[in-house]
Amino acid sequence: MFAQSTFADARSLYKDALFVIFGVPFDATSSFRRGSCEAPDAMRKASYNFETYNDYYGVDLTDVDMHDPGDLDITPDLRAGDVLCMVENAVAGILADSKIPIVLGGEHTLTYGCIRAFLDAFDDLGIIILDAHLDLRDEYLGAKQSHACVSRNIIDDLTDRCTIIGVRSGSAEEYIYARENGVLWYSADEVSCAGIESVMRQAIDALSDRGATRFHLSIDLDVIDPGYAPGVGNPEPFGLSPRDVRDAIRVAAPQACGLDVVEISPPHDNGESAIIGARLVREFIAARVTHL
Repeated sequence: MFAQSTFADARSLYKDALFVIFGVPFDATSSFRRGSCEAPDAMRKASYNFETYNDYYGVDLTDVDMHDPGDLDITPDLRAGDVLCMVENAVAGILADSKIPIVLGGEHTLTYGCIRAFLDAFDDLGIIILDAHLDLRDEYLGAKQSHACVSRNIIDDLTDRCTIIGVRSGSAEEYIYARENGVLWYSADEVSCAGIESVMRQAIDALSDRGATRFHLSIDLDVIDPGYAPGVGNPEPFGLSPRDVRDAIRVAAPQACGLDVVEISPPHDNGESAIIGARLVREFIAARVTHL
């Protein structure tokens, strides 16, 4: 099921681990720039750049039990539906063992598989998606399971306890769907004006009103302005800063039960985006372990 590669400091055995980090090198529905299949390994390599100590939390990651079994074995013949089942099964197994899954994408489609597993485990789950795009299309380029449809599929098929933060792109039809269906979303301009902490707390309050008490955090790295993170599948100007996303993690951490980081495309920059992605994963681990 897994091929081996290791995130920095993830040296614990599976049975001892609090966090389990695995990759999903899949980008078959990517529409503008392919390459996110290379991101799990790029983030792992980048993770060795950082000191193990997080001064904000006073946490040394060498003291945190983490395990990295490698990547799911994604072969070229697999379709999106097959990969989503693999992701769902992997996350479900980790949750069944009372561990926190961290998924390294890959394209954003895989988040749907994560959420299916989380909703089987928890009936009070909310989803916080940081994304430049609404991803509310009914289908894209003939595919229902597409990176451009992931939020729509989650909301239509799984739960309306979902919010999207950092939006600055979508078709007219997507904005109409969002308005008519009461989708919770916040633009990048709202983040710029009100601040990420305020927007995150509004989002968490709104999801709490819908019954959520714990959250899966999905970070599509294109939520960050391409001036900071150019190596993504669909870069969109006027975005959030890496500091905004780090602070979003800090706000969500006390109630977070999982993380995925998706849509990094290493062929399209000089490693900057993978570096940011790897650091955000490490920030999530330090933030979450503080609240365990």
